[in-house]
Amino acid sequence: MKDLASRLAQAKTVAVAGHVRPDGDCVGSCLAVYNYISTWYPQIEADVYLEPIPNIFKFLKNAEKICHSFDLDKTYDLCIVLDCGDTGRLGEAVKYFETAAKTICVDHHVSNGSFADENYIFPNASSTSELIFELLEVEKITKEIAECIYVGMVHDTGVFQYSCTSAKTMNAAGVLMEKGINFSKIIDDTFYTKTFCQNQILGQALLNSRLFLDGAVIGTAVSQEEMKKFQVMPKHLDGIVSQLRVTKGVEAAVFLYENEDHTWKVSMRSNGKVDVASIAMKYQGGGHVRAAGATMEGEPLKIIEKISMEVKEQLDDKWNY
Repeated sequence: MKDLASRLAQAKTVAVAGHVRPDGDCVGSCLAVYNYISTWYPQIEADVYLEPIPNIFKFLKNAEKICHSFDLDKTYDLCIVLDCGDTGRLGEAVKYFETAAKTICVDHHVSNGSFADENYIFPNASSTSELIFELLEVEKITKEIAECIYVGMVHDTGVFQYSCTSAKTMNAAGVLMEKGINFSKIIDDTFYTKTFCQNQILGQALLNSRLFLDGAVIGTAVSQEEMKKFQVMPKHLDGIVSQLRVTKGVEAAVFLYENEDHTWKVSMRSNGKVDVASIAMKYQGGGHVRAAGATMEGEPLKIIEKISMEVKEQLDDKWNY
């Protein structure tokens, strides 16, 4: 696939969907595609399906048009899935994918199994949003579309500091900046600014943290009780695992939070020597070499210890730890 335009030519109805618990790259790429269609293909009936998004992304154009309910029984000519490695991560939106006449997946997860009819998968890309930038005509990227793409790139690169950032990423960011976006405000408002409650739960997570594997791994967990105490939801926990990752001497960071069904959402980050995607995939999760996740059962300490042993095996085998 060289461009998105050719794939829209024959479609009269299009569904756009991303993964459960949408993050910046998921929201940004989905709204970029939706805004592209609604701006340049008004004859197409398009809908975008996502679970409720964090408030920080609601400034993006047409964020209010996101369908958070999946009750509508509708069949589409085309379903475009973004930033999603498998159908299980689509949540309830999977029904629109399964019934669509044609499906497309655009993603950068190394664990993606190319599950759509047509797949545009590049694991070395910084973000799905960067891939969307490549698939759109530059002259048709409006300021509002540029804002969506920039948000996604900022969040999946950690403001262009992660190893997934390339010269191509920075060139794309430059083009987006030339569209007139307020790039510094986007970074401050969506990446750095936290509420008081978010800072409190970060503090609690840091107080709960422990070192494992002689300091090569840092891990922590927050319970449902703690989340209720500080009045936060899962969408407010972004950034905690990244803060753990920058601990001196650490090779991998592990952050857990308790789901309502008492399973644990596990987020992992690597500083380069550890492939956390391969660990996540052992537990039916996925992601990238340096950022991955899964859902696991058990006691949080036991889960972190289990992951630490996986890290040790990699370090022993590959890096003579």
